[in-house]
Amino acid sequence: MQPYDDQNIFARIIRGDIPAQRIYEDEATLVIMDAMPQCDGHALVLPKAASRNLLDIDPAALSATMATAQRIARAAMQAFAADGVNVMQFNESAAGQTVFHTHVHVIPRKAGVPLGQHARELAPPEVLARNAEAYRRVLGTQG
Repeated sequence: MQPYDDQNIFARIIRGDIPAQRIYEDEATLVIMDAMPQCDGHALVLPKAASRNLLDIDPAALSATMATAQRIARAAMQAFAADGVNVMQFNESAAGQTVFHTHVHVIPRKAGVPLGQHARELAPPEVLARNAEAYRRVLGTQG
């Protein structure tokens, strides 16, 4: 496995070097809108601790990340009137990982509506802002 690169896009977002539509933040995690979503409401839960993926993340950081993923999944159900929610996490290139900072995808689902492809097309900024605000209303957080 390769070493962690602290210049990956998620590390830079966490540091505030690159803007993102922020949904929720606590001392251990940051939640942002996926800039290339598979559907409305596709969010990413990022641990603030440096790790490439599930294979090297500290167990305490993993626990915090999954607790936040659960909170965001519950909010997704409400904010997007979802029928279900996918929670996904990819490890290394062969498994579909494209950014090598641990992250969990939270994707609200509606019955019968197919998902778009992963990491294919940037969403318009106004769509990401609208979806982030839907989460923040449910969570009672600010952007």
